[in-house]
Amino acid sequence: MTDKQFDKIIKMIRMVLDGCKDLEEAKQKVEELLEDRKKED
Repeated sequence: MTDKQFDKIIKMIRMVLDGCKDLEEAKQKVEELLEDRKKED
């Protein structure tokens, strides 16, 4: 993984956390992102 890829992942995580009211909502959004990624493969 390159530094650029790592930075992009961290920014995505930050956006998810900023948009959530609590930890459970953040976990759910991350899980949805993982599911979307699996569907693309």
